Amino acid sequence: MRVATMATGGIGGFLAVKLAGSGHKVATIARGAHLEAIVENGLTLEDSSGREVIRPWIATDDPAEVGEVDAIIFGVKGDALETAAQACLPMLGPDSVVVPFLNGVEASDRLLDVLPEQNVANGMAQISTTISSPGIIKKTGEFNVFTFAERDSRPSERIGALQKAINDAGSSAPETDDIERDVWSKFVLFSAISGVTAAARCTLGDIVSTPELGELFRGVVSETAAIGREMGVALRPDIESRTWTTVSSLPKNMRASTAIDLENDRPLEIEWISGAAVRLARKVGIDAPVNAALYALLLPHKRGGQKSA
Repeated sequence: MRVATMATGGIGGFLAVKLAGSGHKVATIARGAHLEAIVENGLTLEDSSGREVIRPWIATDDPAEVGEVDAIIFGVKGDALETAAQACLPMLGPDSVVVPFLNGVEASDRLLDVLPEQNVANGMAQISTTISSPGIIKKTGEFNVFTFAERDSRPSERIGALQKAINDAGSSAPETDDIERDVWSKFVLFSAISGVTAAARCTLGDIVSTPELGELFRGVVSETAAIGREMGVALRPDIESRTWTTVSSLPKNMRASTAIDLENDRPLEIEWISGAAVRLARKVGIDAPVNAALYALLLPHKRGGQKSA
């Protein structure tokens, strides 16, 4: 397959290494020092098993140099979606598929404002990765699951081909019969992990061991699940209890990327997480006071070093 990663951050970089390492032609879209390091030294993935280094088919900051591809792994911050989507246009053919792996539940819908509907899929990633230094992607934890499908969840050759490529590369891309349910199930979990670990400057271990934080966390989970159900999403009836069980089994030192960005004075994706929960709750006519409180607490830090006006 001919695959492009837009951009080559934690998720895009991980899949770029895995897919290129198994023989696919991978174009890495990056910029600045990260791009310079990829061009000079290749793209490196570090995890508990060691290091993998690949030389991309193309490494560039100009998607027009790439041309038409079969698939675009779309993994950018929520605030960068529109600009990055516009940059994808030169790489699209009639059968190209853009698979979004962004936090939140609105990425696929938002892509439709920029890209042709025929090119847009939906997806979610379960993996913990980051750019540890230019040209180097670091993966922590053992899980790496990429769930995606056409927007209507119907099987297609192009989705099947990308799933096979990822599975054959040693990662996991399971089939799904309801991608909206899967995306929302992650959002129920992530809205709570993101909001609480960031606002409380804490870890999952703190949440599990502190009753007051645990109650706050479960409040976010219940609210977000209620929003999804009001929007017609077929969430499991026991998702609230299953989510708490999941959190209790995750590494105690784990925090959301939102908390890490806050600690490093970087811009926060809160508009697409806590802010999205509040916005979508209002849309379906219900209240989301816990999400609203977390959103308000994080709002002054939204722009990182450039404080919100």
